[in-house]
Amino acid sequence: MEPKARVGEERIPIPFRSSRFFCVGNRWYFTTREGFDSGPYATRERAEVGLRRFLNVVQMLPEQRDEARH
Repeated sequence: MEPKARVGEERIPIPFRSSRFFCVGNRWYFTTREGFDSGPYATRERAEVGLRRFLNVVQMLPEQRDEARH
């Protein structure tokens, strides 16, 4: 399956991406771009629900301002 470009990646090579989900033993986890691992979950499907909940919470957080610009 070909990776899809994200916004801003139209003119550069698409970087390597891996799945956010991984299994250790029989327990499932998801990882974030920031390196946070969440789990364990009993199934991959439950880990997917956990990721959706996490992303919903993150979207509600106020944007952080870059202090270097101010």
